[in-house]
Amino acid sequence: MDETLKGVASALQKLQMPELRKDPIVGRWVIIATERARRPVPVKPEPFPEIGMCPFCAGNERETPHEILAYRARGTRPDEPGWRVRVVPNKYPALQIEGELNKRGEGIYDRMNGIGAHEVILDCPFHEVTLANLTEDNIREIFWVYRDRLVDLKKDPRLVYGMVFKNVGAAAGASLEHSHSQLIVTPIVPINVWEEMTGALEFFNYRGRCIYCDIVYQETSDGRRVVYETPHFLAFCPYASRFPFETWIVPKVHNSHYENIQKIEVDELGTVMKTVLMKLETFLEKPAYNYIIHTSPFDTQSLPHYHWHIEVIPRLTRVAGFEWGTGFYINPVPPEQAAAFLREVEVDVSGGRTS
Repeated sequence: MDETLKGVASALQKLQMPELRKDPIVGRWVIIATERARRPVPVKPEPFPEIGMCPFCAGNERETPHEILAYRARGTRPDEPGWRVRVVPNKYPALQIEGELNKRGEGIYDRMNGIGAHEVILDCPFHEVTLANLTEDNIREIFWVYRDRLVDLKKDPRLVYGMVFKNVGAAAGASLEHSHSQLIVTPIVPINVWEEMTGALEFFNYRGRCIYCDIVYQETSDGRRVVYETPHFLAFCPYASRFPFETWIVPKVHNSHYENIQKIEVDELGTVMKTVLMKLETFLEKPAYNYIIHTSPFDTQSLPHYHWHIEVIPRLTRVAGFEWGTGFYINPVPPEQAAAFLREVEVDVSGGRTS
């Protein structure tokens, strides 16, 4: 990765003047500072500690809590081999499903019991560390599992918001290298989502349009920040990218809730996600990364102003004191240049590991 980032820094040498850009949704400002691309501080991949037996591999089902859901071969039994994608409760949950919220005040402060759900989606039964190495069909099934779990959990009146996310690599927060995702469902709307929804609603009230739909239209027309495009999805580096090579995947057809995704979209999304991840892993030499699905709260109907989407964030730089203190992010790679680099990477998504 060091050589790759040196090449990026060299390509950016002609872009001297830092630039401030404003995110049109939440109003956050970022600093595009290409001069900082020359600083020798890339986040290097951290090796995982040796754990011996992997609890996520087929044959080790007894090492996890009892499965909640699994796509498995006909005739095979729960908590046994034969599954393709498997969902289990997190062994060390941030929130617990049993109990009542018991909302209460403590002077000016608010509190409630830590009620929610925390689940782990095991992407494949064999020991694979990256989603990009799986087949498109495998990835499609993973996205269907996300949908199935959100549909089920939104029936619980205590729960308000479900966030699906993936941590890949120790620098991105992963504790086990076997490819997996997580779903945390909370009794409140997270502040980041609330800010997005508020900003999108303000835009809608002023202009009568969905800002995400406008962004898709403008990015498609402009083309400079586009990474990959299909009939139903656009993958691009956002105008006010917080991080180098940050990439969003946005459906072209307006839909506020991920769980309402259609089959034709899931079919394409498997291809789009594999393509984007392969491009990032090829160009950046397998960086740590996160992806997060942003969707609408459970207790809302179809919203004309909000638009579900996926944010893919490679972990190439560190958030430090300035970012924490100001809310600004410093990005050393302009999104136009990042997208150009990624467009040039040719990948073949037709293959993938099956065992």
